[in-house]
Amino acid sequence: MNIKLDWTDKQIIDLLTIDGRMPASDIARTIGGITERAVRYRIQRLVDEGVISITAVVNPKAIGFPVIADIFIQVEPGMILDVAGKISRFENVSYVACSTGERDISVQVVARDNQELYTFVTEVIGRIPGVQKTITSLVPFIVKDDSHWRIPASYFENQNPKS
Repeated sequence: MNIKLDWTDKQIIDLLTIDGRMPASDIARTIGGITERAVRYRIQRLVDEGVISITAVVNPKAIGFPVIADIFIQVEPGMILDVAGKISRFENVSYVACSTGERDISVQVVARDNQELYTFVTEVIGRIPGVQKTITSLVPFIVKDDSHWRIPASYFENQNPKS
């Protein structure tokens, strides 16, 4: 699936990335040259086509989960999807992806303290059948998260930027 976006779509998405609750009237006024109704239509099309989703993003540190860690997991061949699925069911897991290279699964977890993180890695992940090895890295701060990713301008290189 390759959905065609124009520069106006990008501007709408960029504004919603900053404030997902921004009214269509404010978006139209900020962009200029587009009506509130057209903005509402475009937002609905972007949602319906799966280009964007509008959702709340929780800050784990604000609610008592100051420890964030990336865990890289080596898994027995043929068990990667099964292990990834099991890990994704834990409430303290914020991200699970299958990867290539030295590690098979990449996981991000949140915890109340280092002891809770240690127990989760050793007593929970370490005991899942198929897990061979884990490498844990504490994440003291995140510079850029996926919730702040923007469509690169290079996507529009072969288009008229104002089309």
